[in-house]
Amino acid sequence: MAPLVKAFSTTPGVELKVCVTAQHREMLDQVLQIFDITPDFDLNIMRPGQSLTDVTANVLRGLEPIIKEVDPDWVLVHGDTTTAMAAALAAFYHQIPIAHVEAGLRTGDLLRPWPEEMNRKVIDAIGQLMFAPTEGSRKTLLREGISDDAIVVTGNTVIDALLDVVERIESNPNIEAGLKAKFDFLNPNKHLILVTGHRRESFGDGMLRLCEALMQIAARGDAQVLYPVHLNQNVQRPVKELLGNSKDIFLIEPQEYLPFIYLMNRSEIIITDSGGVQEEAPALGKPVLVTREVTERPEAVTAGTAILVGTDTDKIVSHTARLLDDRSFYERMSNAHNPYGDGKAAQRIVEKICHGI
Repeated sequence: MAPLVKAFSTTPGVELKVCVTAQHREMLDQVLQIFDITPDFDLNIMRPGQSLTDVTANVLRGLEPIIKEVDPDWVLVHGDTTTAMAAALAAFYHQIPIAHVEAGLRTGDLLRPWPEEMNRKVIDAIGQLMFAPTEGSRKTLLREGISDDAIVVTGNTVIDALLDVVERIESNPNIEAGLKAKFDFLNPNKHLILVTGHRRESFGDGMLRLCEALMQIAARGDAQVLYPVHLNQNVQRPVKELLGNSKDIFLIEPQEYLPFIYLMNRSEIIITDSGGVQEEAPALGKPVLVTREVTERPEAVTAGTAILVGTDTDKIVSHTARLLDDRSFYERMSNAHNPYGDGKAAQRIVEKICHGI
């Protein structure tokens, strides 16, 4: 949402109020700092071990007095988090129009990803304006009975944010040098594989199979694996137990947005179950192996920038090996068209909200 906050802030005739829930406090604050955003309201709901019920209830309770006070013309929410779903529900209860940024993403399976598939379906069902990132997302919304007049294909604001940050890094030698020094333990003569993994449906056996694949990849001798390990203990425990002493596997803390973009740009291959990374990596020309059985972003697979490998050890290892050893295959994936936007999504959203209603 950061590019959208920036765009609305410079639009005459708009009074913008930013509310954050801090569902993930550590992840939120560094992004606010990077984009110089000061929230008008901060629910600060983060609690150790909180459940999805806790998050939903606390967002609903926290937003009620804010919505009554502000009485907005629109409430905009992004994506498929529990925060987004609960915020949309709070607006719906007060009959405030809802605009959904990144609308229309579907896997068709309510349990994959869970609970995100349910969250985004709820938002689209009760919203009035859908900002779809792709034509495929628009067609999904149409099939679900949403009026074409309520849908605008914009690209995804995540690409706006990505291109902004890449430009900042590349145009400031001090920032780039500082990031390079932070990761000076990496061997520039070895292939860099960047890994993320945090989806609930991969907990347990799926995480164990992923770890086995990473050990096999590192055992090649010409590759190094860099894994910022999610704070959830269902990820931390198995990853540190299985990979903590492995040569050429580096387990690091979850990274702030700016250094993570730097690492994506520096890597050769990205192995991930993250939805956002599936969009960001193609914009950087990085092949993606998606450790999920289904994805709500099929455009990347169709375009050839991503391959679904699930948590199948053999698939992860074999596709990684092919990307490292077959240069023509690597080039086809890295040069494939990015279907997720041109960096102007925020402009299109502002135009529709302010002039197109």
